[in-house]
Amino acid sequence: MTAPAVPGAVFGTIGALAAFPLRLAAREVERQHGHIRRGVTRRTTHVVFGRTLLAKAGLTKAGDGEIERRLGAERAAGRILLSENGFLRLLGLMKAPEASSLSRQSLIDQSRLSGADLDRLSLFDAFEHDGEPYSFRDLILARKYVGLIAGGASWGAIARSVHRSGPVASLTAKSLNVGSQHGRPDAIYLEDGQSELDGQLLFDLGAAAQGDDTLEDLFAEAEAAEEGGDHDGAAALYQRCLAIDPSDAIAAFNRANCLRGSGRVAEAAHDYARAIKLDPAFVEAWFNLAGLMSEQGRDASARRHLQKAIALDKTYADPVFNLARLEFDAGNLPEARRLWVRYLELDAESQWAGVAAKGVQFVDMQLAKSAG
Repeated sequence: MTAPAVPGAVFGTIGALAAFPLRLAAREVERQHGHIRRGVTRRTTHVVFGRTLLAKAGLTKAGDGEIERRLGAERAAGRILLSENGFLRLLGLMKAPEASSLSRQSLIDQSRLSGADLDRLSLFDAFEHDGEPYSFRDLILARKYVGLIAGGASWGAIARSVHRSGPVASLTAKSLNVGSQHGRPDAIYLEDGQSELDGQLLFDLGAAAQGDDTLEDLFAEAEAAEEGGDHDGAAALYQRCLAIDPSDAIAAFNRANCLRGSGRVAEAAHDYARAIKLDPAFVEAWFNLAGLMSEQGRDASARRHLQKAIALDKTYADPVFNLARLEFDAGNLPEARRLWVRYLELDAESQWAGVAAKGVQFVDMQLAKSAG
């Protein structure tokens, strides 16, 4: 089978892949002239949601709500969202299912499954297809999932369950029931007469899969520590990630952010520089290093880094604003005005847009006084 080309695509992963080692997928992405990184940056074009997220979500207070938040954020950013199977099919590493013809809307109309639940379940490979066109087997599954949801199951419980039973398509011939009648509202039971106990075979929703201390697990643990405000703990975990994979620019960048949050400025600058060395086009690293330089009063360095960030990503508004502020403080009013005008072209709505507009007005007044 000839693999489809993905030249120039930048894949970001959220959560570890459950069905395929990331290093093997990364090798194929690079062969096809694409790029893949853990986490998401401004350059990310495709986001792959690993199924291990489901197991972890089942054990946290935030639960599936955090996954829903991430889905919404990445979709709003205009990125292409991929399931594990969708990612592997795109690379040509997994055979596509048989031809199908059901559109997304047709499946919704015929099954009565909500569009939101369809999209979430598709993203975690709870159907034969990861997107439209769907198959008749997908329609059967959708109708079964509607029944489970009506019985009190969440989309997350369904997605966690279906992968415990072999190929998803095999569920079309089986009866599924929510386990609330068995005292397990978080469980879904498979009733097909195969089990030895009352004809019930529990899909093991149990706990998260127990595995080795993999790089993906470490990275996810580091991200959780960072989000929880444990900067020192997160920095130590990111350092372990870098010990395993010294080429991970995002781990270096994230560690720099944590070190900065802990006040370890020199170490943070080192890791920002390390991230840039690993990925010279890492625009966020240039921007954050500029901020660090500015905080230390090293305006010339900050200016150079901001100019580099702007050159790399002409739609990135933040470095434009910060450079305008630097130029204003340096007394270069015409350049500050030019940059604030550019910022307003990129962002006319935020509170910073109001500051930029006032900056333009102030400079105009000063220049008018000088001319008078």
